[in-house]
Amino acid sequence: MVDTITAEELKEKLDRNEDFVLFDNRSPEDYENWHIGPAINVEYSSTHDELRGDFDAHRDELDEDAEIINICAVGNASEAFGEWLAERGYENVATVEDGMEGWSRVYDVVPIATRDDDIEILQLQRRAKGCLGYVVGCKRTGEAALIDPSRHTRQFLEAASDHGFDVTAVFETHIHADHLMTGGKQLRDELEVPYYLGSEIGTRDPQFEYDPVEPNGTVEIGEVTIKGIHTPGHTTGSTSWLVEDEALMTGDTLFVESVGRTELQFEGGDAEDASAVLYDTLQKLMAEPDTVKVLPAHFNVTDDGEYVGVTPGLPMQATIGHIRTRNEMVRMDKDEYVQAAFENIPEKPPNYEAVIATNEGKRELESKEEANELELGPNRCAATEESVVGDD
Repeated sequence: MVDTITAEELKEKLDRNEDFVLFDNRSPEDYENWHIGPAINVEYSSTHDELRGDFDAHRDELDEDAEIINICAVGNASEAFGEWLAERGYENVATVEDGMEGWSRVYDVVPIATRDDDIEILQLQRRAKGCLGYVVGCKRTGEAALIDPSRHTRQFLEAASDHGFDVTAVFETHIHADHLMTGGKQLRDELEVPYYLGSEIGTRDPQFEYDPVEPNGTVEIGEVTIKGIHTPGHTTGSTSWLVEDEALMTGDTLFVESVGRTELQFEGGDAEDASAVLYDTLQKLMAEPDTVKVLPAHFNVTDDGEYVGVTPGLPMQATIGHIRTRNEMVRMDKDEYVQAAFENIPEKPPNYEAVIATNEGKRELESKEEANELELGPNRCAATEESVVGDD
């Protein structure tokens, strides 16, 4: 009998650097497009009970006591491969429940330190895709806002509840291109709370209800003030949310290790023009106080499952002062920046056009399965695959 472990348990094993072998039983193409860092590709077909990958290339590396964990898309092929291994004498074998779909639901909840003890900020890190969302709570009143929540609303609500907060508002930084915004809209309806986006989002002609915040407008969450700063460039309607003088949720405008890209909304010369706009936006953000923490909507995960410039489970943040002095692109002049923004740009996110149309409310999701399919793979919202932030 092959054991089953959860994706959360797999995360814990990886974090503890346990000694095990991880086989990915999907097709080589799916594996190359997106996999967990240490996984080894050995394709297996559960439909035909057929080994299609080259297991013999790894057989000599395994002894009878080796711990083997298998993962596939949703758990079927990996379970069948586990049975195949068991029939050949391997006893310490497990499969990951729900496969890579389960892995895509794994989150770390990480506190972000604040100078004001009455403000609590939690960063929710979605390991598989590199998505970041936030709980911003007022300890005096017990009210909290969610910023850039994913469609996995339970994880966000539980994080808020575990820290004694009731969610009274939801914010989005922009129309996302890599993950679905159905969670925010669902929470708006289920909790009957405001759903805030910057008023400039109207340039995207969104086909859904939202509460617009004008540039430099403010929203009170208990006794915590959140200010909307119009930050165009990545998209025309991007708004960053400034939490008092503590933190700036920058969406895909500015990352800890890079800057936003522009050609997910724009094409050709328009993308270059937008890059110049984004440069001006970044310079505006650099005028914020040095101590303000930049908290973006994403971190870089490579197709090989490697994390660029960040460590999951630790705060993914940088101060304005650090970025101003260490981010190579922010320190360029405008012409140099626009050229650099297109030199090493990553591939576009999978299914990004369908994701954008869905998020704009201009197409309907057919099923949960389609939602899973649209979100496969890591985000690719940064302008660079490598970190552009120098060492201290």
